[in-house]
Amino acid sequence: MRFILLICIILLGISFSLHAQEVTVKGKVTDITKQPIPGVSISVANLPGLGAITDGDGNFSVKMPPYQTLVFTYVGYEKQEVLVKEQRVVNITMKESDASVLNEVVVTATGGEKKIAITGAVTTVNIDQLKSNPSTSMADALAGVVPGIQAMQTSGRPGSISEFWVRSISTFGASNSALVLIDGFERDMNEINVEDVESFSILKDASATAMYGSRGANGVILIKTKRGKEGKVNINAKVEGFYNQLTKLPDFVDGYTYASMANEAKIVRNQEPLFSRTELEILRLGLDPDLFPDVDWMDVILRDGAKSQRSMINLSGGGKTARYYISGSYQNQEGMYKVDDALKNYNTNANFNKYTYRLSVDMDITKSTLLTAGVSGSLRKQNDPGVGSDAIWTSLMGYNAITAPLRYSDGKIPASDDRDGNPDNDQDRFNPWVQGTMTGYNENWSNNIQTTLNLDQKLDFITKGLRFIGRFGYDTYNNNWIKRYKFPELWSANRYRDTAGELVFKRIREEQKMTQTSGSDGEKREFFEWETHYNNNIGMHNFGAVIKYTQQSKVFTQNIGTDLKNGIARRNQGFAGRANYNWKSRYYVDFNFGYTGSENFHKDYRFGFFPAISGAWNIGEEEIIKKLGWVNMFKVRYSYGKTGNDNLGDIRFPYLYTIEQTGGGYNFGDYDSSNPWTGMRYSTVASPNVTWEIATKQDLGLDYSLFQDKLNGAVDYFRERRTGIYMSRNSLPGFVGLETTPSANVGEVKAAGFDGNLTFKQKVYNVDFTLRGNFTYSKNEIIERDEENTIYTYKLQEGHRVNQARGLIDLGLFKDYDDIRNSPRQSFGEVMPGDIKYKDVNGDGVIDDNDIVAIGATTRPNLTYGFGLSASWKGLDINVHFQGIGKSTYFINGSSVYMFSLGENWGNILSDMANSNRWKLGENEDPNAAYPRLTYGPNPNNYRASTFWLRDGSYLRLKTLDIGYSLPKTLVNRAHLNNVRFFFIGTNLFTFSNFKLWDPELGSSTGKVYPLSKTLSVGVSVNL
Repeated sequence: MRFILLICIILLGISFSLHAQEVTVKGKVTDITKQPIPGVSISVANLPGLGAITDGDGNFSVKMPPYQTLVFTYVGYEKQEVLVKEQRVVNITMKESDASVLNEVVVTATGGEKKIAITGAVTTVNIDQLKSNPSTSMADALAGVVPGIQAMQTSGRPGSISEFWVRSISTFGASNSALVLIDGFERDMNEINVEDVESFSILKDASATAMYGSRGANGVILIKTKRGKEGKVNINAKVEGFYNQLTKLPDFVDGYTYASMANEAKIVRNQEPLFSRTELEILRLGLDPDLFPDVDWMDVILRDGAKSQRSMINLSGGGKTARYYISGSYQNQEGMYKVDDALKNYNTNANFNKYTYRLSVDMDITKSTLLTAGVSGSLRKQNDPGVGSDAIWTSLMGYNAITAPLRYSDGKIPASDDRDGNPDNDQDRFNPWVQGTMTGYNENWSNNIQTTLNLDQKLDFITKGLRFIGRFGYDTYNNNWIKRYKFPELWSANRYRDTAGELVFKRIREEQKMTQTSGSDGEKREFFEWETHYNNNIGMHNFGAVIKYTQQSKVFTQNIGTDLKNGIARRNQGFAGRANYNWKSRYYVDFNFGYTGSENFHKDYRFGFFPAISGAWNIGEEEIIKKLGWVNMFKVRYSYGKTGNDNLGDIRFPYLYTIEQTGGGYNFGDYDSSNPWTGMRYSTVASPNVTWEIATKQDLGLDYSLFQDKLNGAVDYFRERRTGIYMSRNSLPGFVGLETTPSANVGEVKAAGFDGNLTFKQKVYNVDFTLRGNFTYSKNEIIERDEENTIYTYKLQEGHRVNQARGLIDLGLFKDYDDIRNSPRQSFGEVMPGDIKYKDVNGDGVIDDNDIVAIGATTRPNLTYGFGLSASWKGLDINVHFQGIGKSTYFINGSSVYMFSLGENWGNILSDMANSNRWKLGENEDPNAAYPRLTYGPNPNNYRASTFWLRDGSYLRLKTLDIGYSLPKTLVNRAHLNNVRFFFIGTNLFTFSNFKLWDPELGSSTGKVYPLSKTLSVGVSVNL
């Protein structure tokens, strides 16, 4: 005890001694032009908490023990270190950091490398451009910003996520999604906060992805999160408020127009009109809102706008031995549905809330040993009306203005009568207001926790340039939902009143009190990796090597049912390696390989070898080119290699068969008698030879930087051949004798295209300008696919593109009956003048399904592009970015496009159709009219996929307008802050497209989806 007390006294004395030795050091920080630099961060090495910030005149004063090192850091300038001995005045001149493209570090499969040394197709993403996106999903911001990424947002519902793919869709198999790795492990990019991202890289060719073996065929996205840095505590905070409006809503006609067109549809087909003149007049004057209502359901259920907010904070700092990074964020998105103010206990809107957190610690165990540990995760809550958002949009597109009133005058709640004969199909008959406010509510929670442990050991004591890295990760994910469902008593009034003038009702459904169902699912993942790096040089010869081992497993922990296969972990394992060499940073050659496997395949087909080789020639380093003076980098590169895709969807162990007992049994016996016996049969046929898809890729690229990095960019031409695509053998003939369908790797697709980007920077007087642009174009073709043989080869998907639109070719509308008699017979039903006329492709005199051909482009875009301008002047900055897609078509159909196709009381009429030059008997019998002769009820001839209903899905939109102002340093430094920026951001502000019915980016054929949002936001970011 006395010994411990003595030690404490000695330590206390030492601390007093150090405090007594503390001195004050003053000085000034300037740039090379002798101008003061305000806001420079000054810290004392290895002594966290001590430091200062230069004021508006560049002056500083810091208290510190002598014989310690002062560290000066400032964004855009090189770090300076000064050892303080006896001096008490330290004046520093800071130089701007060398931000040359030649020194830009790119994250690849083997870690960070200088861009000049990259021989594969790797694209880095400007994180600041992703931060302007108001969505909770990073994927929503990728389209038109990143070359090599094709993306589209197919729903605007809060919490929804865009679909995207790298370069092209090269398979029709189970998955064309890229492999996303965060800090080395496979994780969901939408679970992290974009403010926590340090770097974002996209690996596109075989050279860059071969190390991922059977998982790298669809491209790889590498995200590296921020870590703590040595120095005083650095705090960043950001708060934003959003106002959202829907970009483009379908516009429908009023009740009178609807009824008039319904009459027209009847009359032109030689039927009695649906509404009398008196009824039309009652409707026009609004005299009977019970039987002849006129309801704008969009206005009833949708709000004019919704508010959202986003806030975040992060802290980082530390000394030489330990550093930390802590962050948290919150984001809220309100849905666009109106709610019933009478509901006080729950909310029926489509609201979404998301919390994220991240904590990481880096510790230097020794001078050569770095240990990093981290935990991160997200909490999500999704709210919805009881029927869900999809049902509401189906109802909005189905309920026309006169289907039913919002509520009958006696208080009864209306519903559409049973239109499909299915009494269980309740949700279709609920009007939108009932669906949105009277069907209860759904809640969904998800919780994701990710833990990471890394060990980085330098092995220079063995040989210079040797290094070992080990990683371990453990993730858990849980999702829980509760559905509370109800609906009120529903009624439908007869078309005519009784003799007393009272409404005659039919009860559609009895009231259902609130019922509750719930469910959950979850999974856990384990990751383990180790890799050994070696880099060295002998004179002008630079070489390196990497060997890497990986294994991971994923097991579902909830809602797995009784099938034992569902509880077995999905495991991947593999070795990978790389060897690289360059001479004088001029000639480069790399060899990469992955030897990886999946337990989902038979042991004879479980592992595969995926090699790739690449080379580059930096012509800019040739002496004759260097003499030009304006070529910083001009590098030509080429790669060739193979990667794989082992994603079969939910298929487990396709090499196994299953046997079950027959239900009806087998009959054995003589003529006119039978002897039934039960037996066993194959319920699933084994496919033992099934394995991964193989992608053979080639890439020819050019990286350039000219005029002292003012003009830089890259352009690539790529080709890919995907073989062994997994699919069911649905076209096997019956005489093979199989009762179930086997599967095999029989598909093949080839793809090719270009991608690239360009950036030009120029300073005009005191204004810094940046022009930028990027594009991705691709085209694929199905080479082989299991499909039924036919004499009409154009009917095959082989030879056409993946997701190719297919239909009949229209020749306009029939002009008259002579035109009908003189044309090939159309086998889809009786036709009249004004109906759609089709081309007889095979020349057999009959229009039928044998005349269906590939038309238009694909339902997914083949061209994505973006361009923009940034400028900054003093504290003011502005960024404008446009984004567009092309080479995409899709059919329009459904109850609003095929007018009156579902009969009375169901289906809306789009204003565009009512106001266009549609075919009208006696008024506009134009064979080139925009829409055909109306029909009341089904029309199997007109309502078919054809070029008549094919629409161009291309568009150009002002994706982002970002205007900011940073307060002067002299002002913010007085408040002990480093930077304060106020900003305004507008997203999806304007869209230019030939398609006017709904937002073209949705790619929807019916419009029955939650639209995208136009967002206006203001916010402030603070650094201290």
